[in-house]
Amino acid sequence: MKHALHWQKSTFSGGGDGNTCVEIAATPTTLHLRESESPEVELTTTNTPIAHLIRTVKAGAFSHPRG
Repeated sequence: MKHALHWQKSTFSGGGDGNTCVEIAATPTTLHLRESESPEVELTTTNTPIAHLIRTVKAGAFSHPRG
């Protein structure tokens, strides 16, 4: 049985109802991410990989030197 997801908009997406949002929905076992401009396309993952990605981004692994 498929449950309806409760989508939440990122606080970094700004105000208004425009299509410039990243949205996330969680179930007990998965996280669902989508862009509001294309809500039919979802990325589904679990807590462990997304937590690793967030830690890696915060550590600066994807930062580019500014020149």
